[in-house]
Amino acid sequence: MTRHASTPDRGRNPSAATGDTPAIRVRGLRKAFGELVAVRRVELEIGRGECFGLLGPNGAGKTTTIEILEGLQAPDAGEVEILGLRWETDALRIRPRLGIQLQETQLTDRQRVEEVVRLFRAFYAEGPSVEELLDRVQLQEKRDAFVRDLSGGQRQRLSVACAPAGDPDILFLDEPTTGLDPQSRRALWDVCETFKAEGGTILLTTHFMDEAEKLADRVAIMDAGEILVEGTPRELIATLGGAHVLEFEPTVPLEEARLAALPGVRLARARNGTWLLTVDELRDSVPALMALLTAEGGALTSLQTHRATLDDVFLARTGRQLREE
Repeated sequence: MTRHASTPDRGRNPSAATGDTPAIRVRGLRKAFGELVAVRRVELEIGRGECFGLLGPNGAGKTTTIEILEGLQAPDAGEVEILGLRWETDALRIRPRLGIQLQETQLTDRQRVEEVVRLFRAFYAEGPSVEELLDRVQLQEKRDAFVRDLSGGQRQRLSVACAPAGDPDILFLDEPTTGLDPQSRRALWDVCETFKAEGGTILLTTHFMDEAEKLADRVAIMDAGEILVEGTPRELIATLGGAHVLEFEPTVPLEEARLAALPGVRLARARNGTWLLTVDELRDSVPALMALLTAEGGALTSLQTHRATLDDVFLARTGRQLREE
């Protein structure tokens, strides 16, 4: 994939949008709908050439935040800079530099795949060819198919193909791999990594934690309209204090304080009758847990272990898993 060189007719402002200017800068962002405050005090700074993951459960405020950054909504308060420019004064200069893939894109059923991509490509003075856009998302064989005849995953790939039609500086990708088979998902990961390697910036939302860990340089976890924590995936996982998670269901009640005092346990938390222990070494904590259960006259109905992941960070911060409704 070849990114085209930037030219003055794309509306770039050399004095306001230099390479040192962040791709996205947000300060004190707030947005309310009546009494519902969807976004409160959000602060973000995303560097150029960075893939930034915005994670959160349904209703966290992610979509509202992204729509403000995309210029689709106006904030009630706060400042937003895109490539050093502001929507209030520079909208015509910002829009050609953004590529947007929505969570749900409504396309004309009676258009063919190639016609859709050609239409989006025609909106911009420069950018990849129609052939290249189709090739990136593996839709060459479907180029003559009508949109109405595509599967859900194929429609999603078509939506992603249209997002970089104008060779943007920033890609907004809202759950781009939802409904895709593993092969197509990996292909879109390659598109993202190539785009980033060539200097592009990506703001990604996803319900797949492995995707966030794979693609994102940094992630922010959002809930109730606020950013709870932000950092690299490794940094956030390190906040748990241990390398492994021990998940089990006991047959008898256990006290959190006694579990937290077991050897190697860094964090103990309960969720719907299941205990989760973040531990340093399984070989130290599992025998100690079994000894405690024996002393309490109980046993295990289930036991699972895994290395600590972003999913565990999300659960620890929000009390729920990312894919929960």
